[in-house]
Amino acid sequence: MKYSKATNYALHTMMYMIAIEPNSPLGVQQLADKQGVSPTYLSKILTKLVKAGLIESASGAHGGYRLKGKREDISFLDIIHAVEGTASLFECCGSEDSKCLIHGVMLEAEEGMEQHLKNTKMIDVARKRFSGIS
Repeated sequence: MKYSKATNYALHTMMYMIAIEPNSPLGVQQLADKQGVSPTYLSKILTKLVKAGLIESASGAHGGYRLKGKREDISFLDIIHAVEGTASLFECCGSEDSKCLIHGVMLEAEEGMEQHLKNTKMIDVARKRFSGIS
């Protein structure tokens, strides 16, 4: 299985946002510099995170992006769905006889992975990476 680079950047961006003071807005340039990515590219990812309700944007001199809601509630799956959508990773293209059996196995595996990603909160990983997070 492979997720897009956008998902990689979204996960790292969210971990950084969770690790700092939750109400402090961060500029796109600051977030892009942390990962060595173009601010234009990261802006597109941030827009998806805003649409998913994970972060919010504020304009003005003290504007930027900040978490929306409680950082303890944000799971890996929330972030992945914000960027990748919720479509199944596997599309069966076999004959009618094998389609249901193969698709069933793949769907079961995907559901197990999604459950793990749903149960894994970004705050727990951020606490391991950054000291001083309460």
